[in-house]
Amino acid sequence: EETKYDPSSPYSASKASSDHLVRSWYRTYEVPILITNCSNNYGPYHFPEKLIPKSIKNALKRKDIPIYGKGKQIRDWLYVEDHVKALYKVLTDGIPGETYNIGANNEKSNIEVINLVCSIMDKKIPLKEGSYKDLIVFVDDRPGHDFRYAIDSSKIKKELNWAPSESFETGLEKTIEWFIENKEWLA
Repeated sequence: EETKYDPSSPYSASKASSDHLVRSWYRTYEVPILITNCSNNYGPYHFPEKLIPKSIKNALKRKDIPIYGKGKQIRDWLYVEDHVKALYKVLTDGIPGETYNIGANNEKSNIEVINLVCSIMDKKIPLKEGSYKDLIVFVDDRPGHDFRYAIDSSKIKKELNWAPSESFETGLEKTIEWFIENKEWLA
């Protein structure tokens, strides 16, 4: 919450600018604002083009599962229902003008995430031969692809007594089950 902003891409600059704009309204007009920043969300209804749903979709269709670069990019993953509970906690107990980071301390590389998706899929819908991991292909990295997104969420844990209830593994299993039961979302 106190770390200086240092956006390295247009995407991250747009996120930083929104925080600055909202904070300026608080300082200038005393509009009671609460700012939250979160780590990468995953769970039901996740946009199909994103890493986890796309991997599940491609696995279900037995298509290549693309990984940018060598898959070493790191993200902190937060189950969407934990995020909702954290937002409610900030809304009901947060101090106006404050910023709260919401994260789960689930830092994983993209290749770790995809390997876990494939392992869970191997258990839930086994292939006749091989593993879903055989579908993984490495593709050219995106321009400006940040190597690491992580967040220090100690403030919300300490001040608002919030902590995520799902581990990455249990949340991912629930996510995969949801997408298997709701294949039309991936269409």
